[in-house]
Amino acid sequence: MMRSKALVRCAVVLLSLWLCIQSVPISVDKTKEMPQEEELGPPQSAETGLHYDRYLREVIEYLEKDPHFREKLKNANMEDIKNGKLSKELDFVHHNFRTKLDEIKREEMNRLRMLIKAKHDIQDGNTGWTVDHQALLKQFEHLNHMNPETFEVEDLDRLITSATKDLENFDRDHHEEFKRYEMMKEHERRERLKNMNEEDRKKEEQHYDEMKKKHADHPKVNHPGSEDQLKEVWQEADGLDPEDFDPKTFFKMHDSNGDGFFDEAELEALFTKELEKVYNPENEEDDMVEMEEERLRMREHVMNETLGQHPYFTEEELREYEQQLANEENKINIRSAELQRQKEELERKQEELNAQRMGLQQAVEEMEKLKAQNLKAEVNQPRAPVAGGEPAPVVPLPTGHQQQDVPVPGHS
Repeated sequence: MMRSKALVRCAVVLLSLWLCIQSVPISVDKTKEMPQEEELGPPQSAETGLHYDRYLREVIEYLEKDPHFREKLKNANMEDIKNGKLSKELDFVHHNFRTKLDEIKREEMNRLRMLIKAKHDIQDGNTGWTVDHQALLKQFEHLNHMNPETFEVEDLDRLITSATKDLENFDRDHHEEFKRYEMMKEHERRERLKNMNEEDRKKEEQHYDEMKKKHADHPKVNHPGSEDQLKEVWQEADGLDPEDFDPKTFFKMHDSNGDGFFDEAELEALFTKELEKVYNPENEEDDMVEMEEERLRMREHVMNETLGQHPYFTEEELREYEQQLANEENKINIRSAELQRQKEELERKQEELNAQRMGLQQAVEEMEKLKAQNLKAEVNQPRAPVAGGEPAPVVPLPTGHQQQDVPVPGHS
């Protein structure tokens, strides 16, 4: 949610038609003082998650501060943004802001140099790891690295192109992730039904249909940004007569920061009012994940009129998704069976090793026992008497012969 709001923030200012902000001209005091020098501080807008996040937000916030560029942005359309017409207005931005933009770009260039150096250091310390030079070059797509000192029209063009592409990719990925969520939810519901008896299955299907009808039973949802929606806010939230509705006055009232635009918080307030008609976190039938998807669809609708009661997925997409799940489950089962076979083989080998170890231990114990018996026999062996009362030494005969006392020569 935070990432989504942050992306909208950048879109609101730099890519105004990303949210298709239909700003109404608001009287501006043309006798403005010249912009004053100010210290370059951290950007105040929410993070986007882009790798050039800080650079993007700082550029946006300084361009917002220039009265000329601000006015041009307010009156620009998407075609002006895409074809570079808006970027050319950078030439008319006040010198103080251009100087700050130069400084911002130099800081970004230094950050990218440090990033590349760090990756090369990793490569030097790990011979098995190589730097992806094509990926590194992509780190510079959002600016003109051939001119590292000054922020020019080409830099703004590149920044707009990169931000547009990344924001579009984010929305596409979000939609795909949400579609998988919905398909998994439906898949699990159908699997539960398969495991029920006929009576329980009918009850569950009836409950499911009741929840769908209950969710669909809500006040009329106005198209975001439509006159009907604005009039409803004018009447219910502002307490004004709908017959007296005036767009210019409405935008002045709801442009809370007075910048001539609806920022993400102001636009979210309009979206939330419509979403609250349909979704309530206390209701079993209302899925808050679906609410956030609808919020994103509302943003997109403001631009391209695509809002509608379209299904989140088709039956064909669900079948393909279930086939993917089945394939993944089959792979897991095969792998699990192989791991079980390996486990059993290891256990069998372990039993063999244990048996061998026990056999060796018994053999060693037997040898030690025989050795002790032989030693005891030698100690207890009697010897023949010799002169002086001492027994003569006894010469043992080979095994199999009867033992006799044979006097050693020299003894009587």
